[in-house]
Amino acid sequence: MAFHILVASYTNDIVTLTFDPTKSSLEKTSSLTVGRHPSWISSHPSHPSVVWTGLEQANGKILALSHDADGKLSLLSEVSSAGDDPCSLLITEDEILVANYSSGNIASIPIFKNHPPKDTVPTSIQLHGTGPNKSRQEGSHPHQVILHEEYQELFVPDLGADAVRRFKKAEDGSWKFAGHIGIELGGGPRHVAFYNGDLFTILELGSKVVRHKLPPLPSPPKLIKSVPTMSQPLPTPNEMLGAEILIPKTNVSFPTPYLYLSNRNDPSPEGDIISIFAIEEPDSLELIAEVRSGLKHLRGMVFGGQDDKFLIAGGGRGGGVKVFERINGGKGLKEVASNDSVEAPTGFLWL
Repeated sequence: MAFHILVASYTNDIVTLTFDPTKSSLEKTSSLTVGRHPSWISSHPSHPSVVWTGLEQANGKILALSHDADGKLSLLSEVSSAGDDPCSLLITEDEILVANYSSGNIASIPIFKNHPPKDTVPTSIQLHGTGPNKSRQEGSHPHQVILHEEYQELFVPDLGADAVRRFKKAEDGSWKFAGHIGIELGGGPRHVAFYNGDLFTILELGSKVVRHKLPPLPSPPKLIKSVPTMSQPLPTPNEMLGAEILIPKTNVSFPTPYLYLSNRNDPSPEGDIISIFAIEEPDSLELIAEVRSGLKHLRGMVFGGQDDKFLIAGGGRGGGVKVFERINGGKGLKEVASNDSVEAPTGFLWL
């Protein structure tokens, strides 16, 4: 069975790749020019043929697109992101939630039942805060919007303010600030993941991964561990940056949970590292494997295929796109397909 995968990028295009595991092939099958830096792409939970991307630019745009059975895209509509440089999108049944990185705000855009959003006015929540890194933390910089399904809370890592913000829905349907989790100063929280009542946060600026016990509100979170993202971190200051953090759901093929994260800008000629951590034990955060990816500036990566058997990842500054297969029950990865013609990949969506 072949899979179609959409590739977001720091170009003007979204590319469709077709991955055939039986042939170990990863081929570019189509592309669509949409505008500057469509860096994130997400689908609707009930209507997967409709996807959204954000143009990461001043006066950001959110585009609605549709795709056919082969993953070929066509543009449906566009709407303002209500901010600058939308870098992360979350699509729920009735709204699009946007993290506008440069303007430091979260936007909510309603989705109409009969057609994609158009000529609608987003609502916005302005964030405030700073950190000690004067070049990167001069103001709030939300880098992700993600829903904690059990708590029905919106979590927003704020790289500029060293905090993970929490929001809950009010009776009028709007999102209201409900609390935050403080992160070590200068860490720069980028993305988060959840497992078994805990919160895991990757720190872009500090190149660390942090585990918190996360009880429901109003109980406060508890710091469990904070460790480097790799076994031999470079002396500081350096150009290394933490990027993505993923915890795929367990299943019959992979019954043990593992945490996977990407590192950027490793000077090694073998490319950036994908780190794998054991997290099954309540207090564990143990680095068990490091996989050299051959990618430069490894930014986005996403699991897909049957039982999330495969991991697709891209090098924003070299190496193209690669697909890895999980091996040894998830303790390792092996490269099974690649395509070096894709320019500046930043994110992926398995169709």
